[in-house]
Amino acid sequence: MVFGLVGTGVELLLLSHYEDPWQLVPLGLIATGLAVLAWDAARSSATTKRIVRITMVLFVLSGGLGTVLHYRGNLEFQLEIDASQSRWDLFRKVMRAKAPPALAPGVMTQLGLLGLIYTIGASHESQE
Repeated sequence: MVFGLVGTGVELLLLSHYEDPWQLVPLGLIATGLAVLAWDAARSSATTKRIVRITMVLFVLSGGLGTVLHYRGNLEFQLEIDASQSRWDLFRKVMRAKAPPALAPGVMTQLGLLGLIYTIGASHESQE
């Protein structure tokens, strides 16, 4: 989990993913996620697990929101190039765009799901 968070954070920073306020959301969540995981590792309790879960749900939601924002940005760009494109051609071009990749925010969803799995596994261990 930590490697995924650090790797994604470094990648976003190298891509200058902080030019717009919305672009700060994943960076802020990654920093929060690292802090919450460190807190949970140091003083694991039902409260820390609950906070990790809440944070990971925010990761999942941010992945969905980011995908919508990336898609919209690509859509606007493609429409500026050629507004007469068929819906199917437009969709294909938007989904295949390299900058920004429409599905790239899915990594936030993956990290959030991984974090939720972590809390489920940890809660089962504490019950045994």
